Amino acid sequence: MSEGDSVGDSVHGKPSVVYRFFTRLGQVGVRDLPVLAGQVHSVHAVRWVVTLGLSFVYMIRVYLLQGWYIVTYALGIYHLNLFIAFLSPKVDPSLMEDSDDGPSLPTKQNEEFRPFIRRLPEFKFWHSATKGILVAMVCTFFEAFNVPVFWPILVMYFIMLFCITMKRQIKHMIKYRYIPFTHGKRTYKGKEDAGKTFAS
Repeated sequence: MSEGDSVGDSVHGKPSVVYRFFTRLGQVGVRDLPVLAGQVHSVHAVRWVVTLGLSFVYMIRVYLLQGWYIVTYALGIYHLNLFIAFLSPKVDPSLMEDSDDGPSLPTKQNEEFRPFIRRLPEFKFWHSATKGILVAMVCTFFEAFNVPVFWPILVMYFIMLFCITMKRQIKHMIKYRYIPFTHGKRTYKGKEDAGKTFAS
């Protein structure tokens, strides 16, 4: 084996420019990944606006191409599944009813407050939804995924599935008295003291 045959070596025995570039990119990427994840995690509105923008671009692409309806249907089912997991508690209250060990959601007014813990946290929901849109977008570049189908039937299937699933989820929320959109324990303010004193 000659001197320039090893991986990443150029003809002169030094690492090639391409090898050095990708090595450096990997080192910087791994080192800065936690910082980048922390920055992305803290900007909720921007993340969701970007995801909605991506979904809008995807819908425009599907509309203009007049195809890939099965991929779009699968994306809708995937997003519905993520949304249900986002609305569901981490521990199902119906399972907690039978066993007395461990914490449970408060069902009576005099029980102590326990925060709602989701089965799928918001960041993972966003991350999975965005990945799903990107995968569906990539699928639209391959003709193999363009299965001919009568799209109004898929729309009706999706609407029926959405209504049935959400009805079941809302009944579950009412039965076990949990609201997935609370941000903490209620605090009540008493009368404010004006702090004014009158001199006599």
